Amino acid sequence: MVAIGGNSLVRNGRLDVEGQQAALRETAAHVAGFVTGGWGIVLTHGNGPQVGLNLLRNELAGQAVPPAPLDVLGAETQGAIGYLIQQAFAEEFRRRGIGKAVVAIVTRVVVDGHDPALDHPTKFVGLGYPAAEAQRLARERGWNVAEDAGSWRRVVPSPQPLGIVELRAIRALVHRGFVVVAAGGGGIPVTRGADGSFRGVEAVVDKDLVASLLARDLGAERLVISTSVPKVALNYGTPQQRDLDLLTVEEARRYLDAGQFPPGSMGPKIRAAVEFLEHGGRDVIITSPEWLGRAMDGRAGTRIVGRTEPR
Repeated sequence: MVAIGGNSLVRNGRLDVEGQQAALRETAAHVAGFVTGGWGIVLTHGNGPQVGLNLLRNELAGQAVPPAPLDVLGAETQGAIGYLIQQAFAEEFRRRGIGKAVVAIVTRVVVDGHDPALDHPTKFVGLGYPAAEAQRLARERGWNVAEDAGSWRRVVPSPQPLGIVELRAIRALVHRGFVVVAAGGGGIPVTRGADGSFRGVEAVVDKDLVASLLARDLGAERLVISTSVPKVALNYGTPQQRDLDLLTVEEARRYLDAGQFPPGSMGPKIRAAVEFLEHGGRDVIITSPEWLGRAMDGRAGTRIVGRTEPR
């Protein structure tokens, strides 16, 4: 299970299509190596910067066009990023002679409509701003903002994922040999009514938690999380920063409880890793796109395991 971070698609602080295409070509070149190495893969992706940009478009164009709710914006980013992933991976597979088709499926994820997280925004969306500009935008536009690794970004509610509506379809495609792109952006958050119907929710589910859930449901051996940093670190962004090569699940849980990993950025990745490993996963790799290939055989990135291993 490979989770591509939305932030890892941002090049030089820009979120244009060309930059995302370039980033995905690089990711595809590394991940295609997993396929030639004998791995079956399922892909998911983040959408924090992309859905934040769509929210900003909502506000800037509000006088001309009706705004779309967050669940619809999530669906739009699923389609757009899924298409770009299909293009990049199909071209890389063609170049390597890999006879696999890539299919993106619009995916809904069930959440609890009474989840307390809906009243406490923590999920970063959009690009970063200097502190003064972020505070101005918060006042003028009613945003909730928080600091993220030295810059300030908008935050929105992010409830816990409980189930994946399209799981049967995803499983069927995987078993038929397709490379599936599913639950992009954490999936479209929906609640289930008493009659079994679904209703969209104004939120963005964390893609790493959904990747962990989907990986468990599919019986994946390994969860790979591609992000904007090469390794997980303690005391990130301080003079005491220490990059980590290997963590046990017990260590990961202890550092998480100690507040080492912020809830809007690295925190969900570590939570996702812990949940995956506690439910039978073999290991988790966290790294940036350019290190994916080397991380798969232990030469880069951070590896999290479910038991103590020699260091």
